[in-house]
Formats: sequence, structure tokens, C-alpha cells
Amino acid sequence: MKLRFGYSIFATLLIISARSQQFEERVTTASNVRLTVTNAGTFGNAFRGYRDGTGRQSCEYPAGSGIEHLFEGGIWVGGVRRGDGSILVSTSALDAPQGYAPGRAGFEFTIPVGAPPMQERSALTDSRFYSPSAVSHQDFIAVFNDVSQTVPGTSIPITGHQFPMNIQVTQETYNWNYSFSDFFVIVNYKIKNIGNAAFDSLYVALWNNTVVRNVKVTPAGAGGSVFYSQGGNGYMDSLGLAYCYDATGDVGFTESYIGQKFLGAEDKFGFHHFLLDSTFNKKTGQWVKENFKAHYNAWQFNNSSNPIFFFPTSDELRYNKMTAGLNHHPCWNEPTSSACQSTLGVNLQAELNKSGNRSDIVSVGPFNDFLPGDEIIVAFAYVVAKKFEDGNPNSVNSEVQRKNLITNANWVQVAYNGEDKNFNGILDPGEDKDGDGKITRFILPAPPDIPRTRLEPSNGKIDIYWSDNSLYSIDPILQEMDFEGFRIYLTKPGFDVVSVQDIASAFVLVGEYDIINGVGNDVGLDRIRLTTPVKFDGDTIEYHFKYTIDNLLNGWQYAVSVTAFDRGDQSLNLEKLESSRLANQFRVFPGMPANENMKENEPFVYPNPYYYGSSWEGISNFQEETRKIYFANLPKRCKISIYNPVGDLIDEILHDENYNGSDIRWFRSFAAENPDRNRFSGGEHAWDLLSKNTQIISRGLYLYTVEDLETNKRYTGNFVIIK
Repeated sequence: MKLRFGYSIFATLLIISARSQQFEERVTTASNVRLTVTNAGTFGNAFRGYRDGTGRQSCEYPAGSGIEHLFEGGIWVGGVRRGDGSILVSTSALDAPQGYAPGRAGFEFTIPVGAPPMQERSALTDSRFYSPSAVSHQDFIAVFNDVSQTVPGTSIPITGHQFPMNIQVTQETYNWNYSFSDFFVIVNYKIKNIGNAAFDSLYVALWNNTVVRNVKVTPAGAGGSVFYSQGGNGYMDSLGLAYCYDATGDVGFTESYIGQKFLGAEDKFGFHHFLLDSTFNKKTGQWVKENFKAHYNAWQFNNSSNPIFFFPTSDELRYNKMTAGLNHHPCWNEPTSSACQSTLGVNLQAELNKSGNRSDIVSVGPFNDFLPGDEIIVAFAYVVAKKFEDGNPNSVNSEVQRKNLITNANWVQVAYNGEDKNFNGILDPGEDKDGDGKITRFILPAPPDIPRTRLEPSNGKIDIYWSDNSLYSIDPILQEMDFEGFRIYLTKPGFDVVSVQDIASAFVLVGEYDIINGVGNDVGLDRIRLTTPVKFDGDTIEYHFKYTIDNLLNGWQYAVSVTAFDRGDQSLNLEKLESSRLANQFRVFPGMPANENMKENEPFVYPNPYYYGSSWEGISNFQEETRKIYFANLPKRCKISIYNPVGDLIDEILHDENYNGSDIRWFRSFAAENPDRNRFSGGEHAWDLLSKNTQIISRGLYLYTVEDLETNKRYTGNFVIIK
């Protein structure tokens, strides 16, 4: 089996320099968002995943589409130190053309030497990361602080970080696989004062450099600065939501928005949100007028010369950006007013709507009397959404185009609110659903459990088996079993090689079965229920249902998913909820089963002859590495040897019936992110038409032998390459 990987010098240096402080990064995979999260407080990876050979996404949505939304982001904290009135700001990320690197200016939060590694938890009971303390289907937990003025474990100074605030941040990110919530990632910060100084007028911000481009259409960074300068920006005051979209870049291939949204905050005085007129003060037990605000600011990336949209280069300027938002300036809503014309004299929202490369922040505060040992909790969210098509160009950026973004932003707020149904920050009668005496946040209604599924492809068909675990799921809100039925989905051949791969939209419903006397069509489950449950060798799961899809094309990829849905509850305004199609998707390749007799069933190659640019190959930034042909009718375990006409060995492949495609790039580019989710028939193996030295082969006739490693019998055949 061949494995080919490429690594850049940049990635190697980053790993070496970060090793001293145990730098880690993970990518969210529960939802349909692929967001890089690090334990140094940064989000995104400055697109280095496309340069270092890992292919790790920065903030891709939908998963597999190649549509990226974020260069880099991170937390800012700033306040006024009591006693001397000094303004201090600590940032985990800042405008940096190369992105994160230990010691680089603006990356002031670090991982202390000996700190525990980034933790992953899951509320899914069948996950290897299952924990009863998990909040979502995939939690990442990291702890970092701004204490050190040098990179921990080294003598490398952190540029510009002479005055730390001495705060520690516990960063928790949450994401779910539900179809109604797989478009956001929540970021929950717990900020603790671990120093000796007290702070007043403290603000917390989420900074981002959002860049929406399709890297399958335009490779990341192609064209230099032009690649990054095609985005439009905006802010919706009522939602506390800043957003970005592709105005003039890969239009037609990037029909989506990314937003950063403030959800809520709490400190020792109580709950805070800019939409509240008053807040309940836990110290005094009284309602007091709320002066808490959300501020939005934006500037040209790494450009300090623009008189309005300038990059802040000092703590004082950064603090000013956090406390004097553009959204509170007269030029925001009243650009023709005298108050605007006598000051900035521009329409701020119109300027932000123009193409450019901008950084922006959503900051909230003030938090006062932040004493040593005190803790503040602040929650934000990354929200993505497809543009709602209204027939107009992206640059119009109409409210209609933002319709899906607004809907998704409201969903994430519902998730944050949890038991706080009337959103006042106190536990009112009837809200304490779990009986723990406090507000439980981050609660979503739940569909039935995902059916445990097994795929068995064969010649021109796929047999789908699944268990009955979904039937016994208990809804966390209704506290009863409310299973209604199953749905089976399939994609059409060729969905995987388009410029924008969106599996959720590519799925086609091919079967739906629901219980009798339910709220659906009353089709019943008898048509799919097995008379006797079946088990497979090496698999402990018992399968109770089966559905067969036939008349399929061998060698082509199909995505298959089985979901379960519930009946909802109109009295509680709960719609029917369906388990995630994406979380249960498999990539299946129909083909010939393992061959038990090569004499009667000769191995063969297809397509033969092969023409360069076969329709199943698609377009890739690694075009010559993403070609493929199939060897078929193979024994369970065999060796395939490929020769040119003069007998030179071109390549050698080891095959077994558990082949998953991970040995060639086509499957890493177009198939399942986790190769264990690829399903083959057992008797086929793909080849990328590259020699064992990764050289492009020439056109012509080629010979091959298949040696059965169990019987030592051989078969010899040939195929033709035509360019």
C-alpha cells in the first residue's frame, strides 16, 4: 500500500517552534462546519493546511465543499487597571499575514509548560470521547493565559507583550450533528483574574479576519493579496452579529455567509446582554439599569494608514476599537445627518459593503470590579449559512439574501438560552427542566438517536442494514420515546467531483418508512424489517432492518445515509426533528466482490482503455495525483504488479478485502474525511496512474499480474492508457 504526503518547510518550523509550549489544533467534525480550534486561543489556521500537506480546513462550510470562511480569529480582553489607570489589552490573535507563530506580535496568550493537553468530550454515548460532563456532540476544551512575556519553555520574547493582564482563559467550543444546528460552533469563554490587579471597564471581544473563497476553484492565496480582498462585511445590531461574504471573488461557487455572534455573558453581578434594559443584580438582589453594550468595529487588514478603518497598533488604540463601535456612530444609521457630515462624513455600512480584506471585532462590556480570583463567562458563536437566492449579485447583500443567516443566528441563540426561555438571566418558575436549581444553557431539542448502520456494496448494488436503537430514544424535552420513522438517502453519481461539494444538498430521499398510527404516512416498518435480525463476523451490532438500492454504477462513489425522525409536539411548538444525515453518511463504491477463483472469474481493469480526464475524476489542485482506474475481480488478499511493455516494474499494490482507498489522493480529496467511512465491495482496488516513485506514466500498453497471496496463483492481463 502506498502513502504519499507532502510537508512544507513552514509547517515543520511551526511544529518545532510550538513544541516547547505543546501547541495543539483540532478540527470540528460533529457539525457541517470544519473549524480549526487551537489551545492557544486561535481559530482557523491562516490556510496553512493547504500548504503543509495536511489538508486541514480553516473554517470550511459545507464540509467537503472547499468553501473557506476564516483566515484566523481569536479572543481579545482589555480593561483599565485600577490604581494607575493603565489601559491593558491582551490578544490571542491579531492581523498577521502569515498567521499564528509563537512569539509573533499579537499572539499573547500561551500554553503554560506542563499544562494538560486539549481535551475532547462528547455527549454521544457511542463516541470514544463520551463523557457525562460533555455539553455537545463534540467539545474541545483548552486552557491558556497571558502571563508569560516569552514563549513558555524558551527565551523567545513575545513581541510587544510587555504588560500582561494576568488572566487565564478556559475556552470551550461546542458543536452538534443535528441537521437544524450543524451550521454553528459555540465558543464559551471563562475568563479568570489570576493576577494581583483589579480592572474596571473591562471588555471582551472576538476578533476575526474572515475571508470567503472557494479553494477548489481558486487555490488558497492565489494571486497574493487579491485573493483576500474580495469580501464584503456588515453587522446586524439586533443580533449582535458581524458577518462577511464573498462579494467579487468566486461568486457562484461561494454562496454563503459567515457570522460571529455574541450570545450572552455573566459575572458575579449577574447576567448581561445588550438587549436587556435591566439586569438582576445577584449581589443586591435587585433589578438595576443595564448599561451593557455590544460594539462592532472593522479595519483594513494590517493597514494602519486608513483614517477610519485603520489597524490599531497599540493597547490604547485596540481598547478604543473595543469600546467605541462603528455601530454607535451617527454615520452608521444616519450618514446624511449633520452629526455624521461634521465628523467622518461617510456611509459606514456602504463602505463596509465594498470589496476588501478586513479584520473585525464584536466586543461586549463593560464588566466592572474585576478583582483577583473573579471570573467572567462570555459566549460567542461562529455561524455560517447559505445565501438565500433572490436573483441579485452577492454585492447587493440584501436582507433577503441574509435570510438563512438570520434564521441560523436565531437557532444558535436558542441553543445558548437553554432553560432561560424568556431570556432574562434568572431561573423563573417552570424553567428548571433538569431540577438542578440553576439555568442550564446550551440545550437543544433532540431527534432520535442515529441508527447504527452497516453498508454492504456488491456488483451494481448496495445493501443497507441498520439496528433498532432509534426506536427507544428518549427526547430530553418531552421525556418520552417519540420515534416516528426512518429515511434513506442516496446521492447521484458525480456529486463528488463538482466545484462545490455539498453533501447535505446532494442527498436524495429514496425511502421513508414510519410507524402505523403515528403522525406521518403510516407506511409501517414491515417492508424493511428483517424476519430474523442478522449479525456479521467481527461486528457485535445486531441489525433489524434492510434496504437494497440496485442499478448502480460500479466504481462510482455514492453517499448513503439512514436517519431517524420523531413526531414533534405542536403543543410545545416542536417540529419533527430528524437525526443528522451527515453524521451517518458513508461513501460507498459498488463493485465486484472478492474473487474466490481467478480461473473462472478473471480479474480485469476498468475503464480500459483509459482516457485522461475520466468523468469521475473531477477537478483538483493536485490534478495529476487524482486520476484513477480500478482493478476488479481481485482475490481477498493479493499483490498487483504493473509493468511497461519491456518488463520494467512501474508500481506494486497490496490489496485486501478491507481496502478503504486511503492509499491514493483521489479518495483523500473527494471521498470520506475518515477513510473508515469508505465502503468497497472487497474485490476492487483503485490505482492513481503514478509510478512507485510518484512519476506520471506515459500513454501506451501496460501489463499487470495479480498474485493471490493465499493460493499463490497468478493472473496476467493488460490495459491501455490513452491521453
